[in-house]
Amino acid sequence: MAETTVKTSGPKRLTRGLLITFTGLLLFGATQALASAAAQDPEAVVDSAVAAVIQKGAFPGAVVVIGTSRDVLFSRGFGHFTWDGNSSVPSPDSTIFDLASLTKVVATTPSIIRLLEMGMVSLNDTVQSILPGFVGDGKESVTLLHLLQHRSGLRAFLPLNDLADSATQAKNLVLTEELRWSPGSRVVYSDLNAMLLGWIVEAVSGQTLHEFAMEKVFVPARMTRTRFGTRRSDRPHLMPVGLWRGNVISGRIHDQNAAILGGISGHAGLYSTGADLARYAQVWLNRGMGRNQRVFGRALASAFVERQPGGNRGLGWEMRDVESTGHSGSLLTASAYGHGGYTGTSIWVDPELDLFILVLTNRVFSPRTRRSITELRILRGVVADAAVLMKFASCDSVEVVVANSGGLCG
Repeated sequence: MAETTVKTSGPKRLTRGLLITFTGLLLFGATQALASAAAQDPEAVVDSAVAAVIQKGAFPGAVVVIGTSRDVLFSRGFGHFTWDGNSSVPSPDSTIFDLASLTKVVATTPSIIRLLEMGMVSLNDTVQSILPGFVGDGKESVTLLHLLQHRSGLRAFLPLNDLADSATQAKNLVLTEELRWSPGSRVVYSDLNAMLLGWIVEAVSGQTLHEFAMEKVFVPARMTRTRFGTRRSDRPHLMPVGLWRGNVISGRIHDQNAAILGGISGHAGLYSTGADLARYAQVWLNRGMGRNQRVFGRALASAFVERQPGGNRGLGWEMRDVESTGHSGSLLTASAYGHGGYTGTSIWVDPELDLFILVLTNRVFSPRTRRSITELRILRGVVADAAVLMKFASCDSVEVVVANSGGLCG
């Protein structure tokens, strides 16, 4: 493991550690615009990187928010809602994004934590004991823990919108889907696991997932713009997710499986803003504590982000893959955890560095490049590395561990 200690003389000086990171990123195909940004300060790096990816046609607009357990260090909107330069500019405070799979860790995972704390379920409970319709060979041994670890034995995906005519039929298809592998034998990231967790929340609490998450998670965390579905008053603030015959689509859920399930599902369907997600990330950095009250307990908050056997998974969360810069960059520590959403959303939280990074885009809105996912992954890594240097820019020294770790103020 090679270490580089860099002395900084001011809050706007880019350190040599980030230059090293950019060198590596360029080997993976980042643009020359990112290379020139490396001569600037970390905020300018983020500005230039996002602008470059918009210019390449990966998405028309984005919001980036970076912060710590106490403060927001960077909060900015980029581009426009659509490719029309006269459309609105995204705002971290008011623009509402379709979170897609971020729903799994922003609504479903904390709802399960709250049920555990209330003594209403345990991780060793079988799914079948709560959802009797979950039937089939070997399924009697699938537990809540298996679902959270993505080790249930279920396949990754079912095209419910093509196979079902109603929410009831779609739910039954998931409940009766056969196992592909023995429970606990392998990690396969699956939307079906999260759907089942959402139905478990509803079956045990007697509320919809929306109602339970709102009462037990969003309100205590002061997430005032986070909800399943949208309201009429939200319309001017909704980030578009597509074009249909020249008409901009916004406020209609992008995930078609969530749509057939009525818009409320454990795997997708949630909407939120950069400001709300920043508050949520701070809850995790503070081990379950919100600004004025505890959202969930410290012990479970820690347990859910411990690396699980067989892959880069926590419970619900993805753990940083230290073998690859990927979409988390080079400088976050092995303790970092996060998640992405198909619409172009992502969150990373690093408890060792006391840092969170949000990159929210509408990548699914008529991208002008075939490499939109690749461009977005590179961007996420660039922003993550810039965030580390941004946090430590005002320190007298920064110890940057280039391989597999992060930085510490000296």
